[in-house]
Amino acid sequence: MQRFGRWLVTPWRRSLVAAVAGALPVLAFPAPSLWWFAYVALVPWILLLRTAPTGRRALRDGWCGGFGFMLAMHHWLLPNLHVFTVVLAALLGALWAPWGWLVRRFLAGAPGPARIGAALAVLPSGWLLAELVRSWEGLGGPWGVLGASQWQVEAALRLASVGGIWLLSFLVVALNVAVAALVSVPGSRVPAVAGLVATATVTSAAWVWSPRPDADGRTRLAVVQPGVIKAGTDSADRRFAVEERLTRDLVGEDVDLIVWGESSVGFDLGRRTDLADRIAALARETGAPVLVNVDARRSDKPGIYKSSVLVGPEGLTGARYDKMRLVPFGEYIPARSLLGWATSVGEAAGEDRRRGSAQVVMRAGSGLRVGPMVCFESAFPDMSRHLAEDGAQVLVAQSATSTFQQSWAPGQHASLAALRAAETGRPMVHATLTGVSAVHDASGRRVGSWLGTSERTARVYDVPLARGTTPYVRFGDWPLQAALLILAAWCAAEGVRTVRIRRPGPGSRVPPARTAHESPARPGR
Repeated sequence: MQRFGRWLVTPWRRSLVAAVAGALPVLAFPAPSLWWFAYVALVPWILLLRTAPTGRRALRDGWCGGFGFMLAMHHWLLPNLHVFTVVLAALLGALWAPWGWLVRRFLAGAPGPARIGAALAVLPSGWLLAELVRSWEGLGGPWGVLGASQWQVEAALRLASVGGIWLLSFLVVALNVAVAALVSVPGSRVPAVAGLVATATVTSAAWVWSPRPDADGRTRLAVVQPGVIKAGTDSADRRFAVEERLTRDLVGEDVDLIVWGESSVGFDLGRRTDLADRIAALARETGAPVLVNVDARRSDKPGIYKSSVLVGPEGLTGARYDKMRLVPFGEYIPARSLLGWATSVGEAAGEDRRRGSAQVVMRAGSGLRVGPMVCFESAFPDMSRHLAEDGAQVLVAQSATSTFQQSWAPGQHASLAALRAAETGRPMVHATLTGVSAVHDASGRRVGSWLGTSERTARVYDVPLARGTTPYVRFGDWPLQAALLILAAWCAAEGVRTVRIRRPGPGSRVPPARTAHESPARPGR
C-alpha cells in the first residue's frame, strides 16, 4: 500500500488513477447493469480524493474523475463525434472539481463524528449540484445520472415516485460516502453506520407509506420496430414500406394505439398526402390511430422539425408535438458560426432542427390521453412530470439509436422508461426504429419483453392504466432544492466559523496603530 502511495506521488499517475476510478460507476448502467455496484462504485474515487495533499490537487482529482465518468458514460459517441467526445467529457468533468475539494475538506485526515455526519449530507448535495448543472440540454442533458443505475430495483423505483431520480442519486452517493468512511477513517463506525441505517430507513418508509398507483383499467398498445434499414437514397421509402407491412400484421389485435419510432416518416405529411392516406388506411384496417414521427422540412413553416404526429382513420387528426429539446451536435450545432466545422469531423447535424414551443397531450383511440416525447427528451424527468400534470394517461417516447446500434446506448435509453413511469405513476412506452423498445407499467415494472436490436416486428402490449398523483409529480424536484439548502447552510456555517477565527478574542488587546507623525517618547521626557 505504501508502494502504491509512493507511485501516486507523480501527478500524471494520480490523474490517471482518478480518471479510472471516476469511470467505475458506468458498470452499474446497461449493458453491464450491475446495479448493486453503484453502492460502492464511488469508494475508490473518494479514497483517492481524501488523500489529496492539497486542495488544488483535490480539485484536479475531482476534475479527472469527472472526466473519466463522463467519457465512460458517453464512450459510444466516439465513432460519431470523435475528438468532440473527449472535449465534452473534459468540459463536463470540470463540474466534479468542486466535489473533489469537498471530499477532501470533510474526509481528509482523521475527521470526527460531526464532520462524518455532515459529509453524509453535504457530499451527496454537492454531487447533485454537479448533476443538475450538466443536466441542462445545452450540455447534453441528464444522461447517466447516477440514480438511473437503479432502474430495475423495485425499492428504488418506489423511492423515485417520492423524489424522482434525484433522490436516488442522493442516497446512492450517501451510501458510498458511508462505506468510504467505514473503510478509511478510524473511529467513524458510529456516524457511518448511522448513515447506512438512515438510508435503509428512508427506503423502508418509502416502501411502506408512499402511495401506489391506483388501477384504472387497461389499454392495448402496439409498438412497430422496423429494424435496421440499409442506408441509401431511398432508405426512407424502404423503411416506410416495412413499417406499413408490420402494422398490417396488427389487424384483428384490437389495439387502442399503434406507435412508430423516431424519424419513422422521412417526409412531411402535409406535402406527401399519399403517405398520410396510406397511414390512415392502416388506422382503418387495424381500428387504431397511428402515432408516427416525422423528421422533415415542414410545408407550413420554415425549417426541419422532428414531430410526433397522430394519424386516425380519416387522416391527419391535427394532433402534433414538435420536439423541444434537441441533441447538441446531433440535431443542432451550438454556436454554429464558431463550431460549424464539427460537421467535417463527425456526424453532426448539417442543418439545425427547429424547436417546438410547448408540450402536448393527445387524445388517441378510446379517449386515451397520450403524452409524447422524442428521443432523449425521455431523459428529462421534468418533461414527463409536466405531461402527467397535464392529464396524460400514457407516456410515449419515440426514439432512434440505430447510429449506436452495437453499443450500450440502446439499453441505457430504454431503461429510462422505467424511471419516468415510476416517477409519474403512468405507464410508459419506449418505441424505437431498431431497438431497444420497451414498455413499463405505472410502477416502473417491465411489461412483456424488450425488443432487442436484432428484432424486426410489431408487438402488442396489454398495459394497465393508473390514476392518482405521485409525491414527485405533486412536489417536483424537492431533493434538488433540499441539496441547495444544505450547501447554502454549510457555506453560511463556514463563513461564520471563518469570521470567528479571524476576530480577536475578548481578552486580547491590540496596540494602537502608530501614525507617521508620532514618534516614540524619549526616555526622561
